Amino acid sequence: MQPRAKKRDSPTSTSVDRVVPLIALHLAPRKIPWQHHAMITFRPLSDDHPDLAHSPLLRAALLTLQNTQEHGAIGLTKTKAFKRVFVHWAVEHFNWPGSSAEEMFRYNKVINEYEFPPLEVLHYLLITLRLGRHFKGEFRITKRGAELAQAPAQLFAELIPFYVLKIDHASYARFEEHPFGKWDVWMNVINVEADHGTTERALFAAFYGDEHDWDNAGWREMAAFSSCVLRPLEWVGLLVQTREEREGRHVHHVFKTPLWRSALSLNTDNTLKSMPTQ
Repeated sequence: MQPRAKKRDSPTSTSVDRVVPLIALHLAPRKIPWQHHAMITFRPLSDDHPDLAHSPLLRAALLTLQNTQEHGAIGLTKTKAFKRVFVHWAVEHFNWPGSSAEEMFRYNKVINEYEFPPLEVLHYLLITLRLGRHFKGEFRITKRGAELAQAPAQLFAELIPFYVLKIDHASYARFEEHPFGKWDVWMNVINVEADHGTTERALFAAFYGDEHDWDNAGWREMAAFSSCVLRPLEWVGLLVQTREEREGRHVHHVFKTPLWRSALSLNTDNTLKSMPTQ
């Protein structure tokens, strides 16, 4: 299933070229100390900024565009997905968190695009942002795509805010359910709650209460929050998650990356405690 982007003047759409709107989101009725609606600002970075290396999605986009520059167009299937030969190349080179080549090929010797969601989403983004195009059964890089392939910071500025803020992340999740809320509130609260690290469940509780858990009826709401909020932020490199087993249960820890601190300007920045210098 293709991810969908927000589009104001079109109520319905199903194809890559005619995208559907993101469902309206409203914060759950719970008092939160930082509940306000400031704009999210992505700071400009230099092309050689070291924190850009924390973004898996940026790295994958650069690799795909540069591969197309160096080796020519990428073949497409009849359904306009990348052919398997490129999917396999992407699995081997993206070094995607939790989806290493060893893990991906352990049980499947043949992998299609839809079986590697990061590539499927990236393909959609490159076409939607006109960094690549489909022509005569091939994916070809555009002039703009070729320019940004050599400008990581500019590519980040164009790709990442669009992906995080404009895409309907439920459209490519396991369940098409949306969490209540909106990005400016989610990110301003996460900015404070995860400043020194937190857990997935604690973050969810900060928005929606602590009665939900993975082993009760609230698991679907937690899954929606994880898929539509935490996973996109992890894919772009603003958050990182680690997992540990505690008392027979898996606990997911959530941390802000250096890229979060360098790339974002949020209204709650002035409430953060000073971080020790390392």
